[in-house]
Amino acid sequence: MKQILAPMAVLSLPLVSNAQDLPALSPHAEVEQIIGLTDVEVEYSRPSARGRAIFGDLVPYDEIWRTGANKSTKITFSGSVDFGGKPVKAGSYSLFAIPHEGVWELILNSNPELNGAFDRKEAEDVLRTKAEVQYGEFVETFTIGFANLGQDKADLELAWEKQRVRITISADATAQGLVNIKEALAKSDAGYSAYNRAASFFLDRGQDPKVALQYAQKSLSMEKHYWNTFTLAKAYAAVGDHAKAAATAKEAAALAEADKSAGAAKEYSAKAQEWATKAAGK
Repeated sequence: MKQILAPMAVLSLPLVSNAQDLPALSPHAEVEQIIGLTDVEVEYSRPSARGRAIFGDLVPYDEIWRTGANKSTKITFSGSVDFGGKPVKAGSYSLFAIPHEGVWELILNSNPELNGAFDRKEAEDVLRTKAEVQYGEFVETFTIGFANLGQDKADLELAWEKQRVRITISADATAQGLVNIKEALAKSDAGYSAYNRAASFFLDRGQDPKVALQYAQKSLSMEKHYWNTFTLAKAYAAVGDHAKAAATAKEAAALAEADKSAGAAKEYSAKAQEWATKAAGK
């Protein structure tokens, strides 16, 4: 005799099918990069080609694409950035693409929780920019990453099949860095390292070299190492005193040699010679 469950009994059964944890064909991934002082995080799903033609087929040309699979790709900026040369405020966005032959359009949409292109409202787009396609080796699984890291900038790279596009994200950290230096050096426990980092920041970013020199001198007065001695040499060079720069770089090279840091010693010796030549007017 067959057992028949009443409707209420069926409704009371646990819905285990909705709680299954199974592997996804396009698994979730996250990638994060600090640019300047800004955190940039991308959350996306990674489809694989699995023998299929991708662009112009699975992903049609001239049509909006969620830039991945499953939910739309989400990109988050902890501070304001320039995305492809265009300003974007801090926050989370959906990242869409329209692949064309030879060029992609990239779109940031203000709604970061979209399920796909069908959910997107064009009125909520905050930015559009273009990136030329680079063709190269076959990439089986769609990959988003960061390349060409530099001072306050990096390229966001999207690669699949034989196509790759890059878009530059920049986030100027100079203003916030100066604030951070002021706060750090105001603390009673600010040590030689804090002053050395402050001097290096001023030198690297073209800030007042006289202030950099003061910070470097303060660092050495607290504790001397080959690396902060060389920072002082660079500060002397920045204010135009190449004779002192050469002598200090020579001292830094000797300290590095004693510390068995042959690479640093070689670099410092070369700079000492360069600055000595400038001091001699040659």
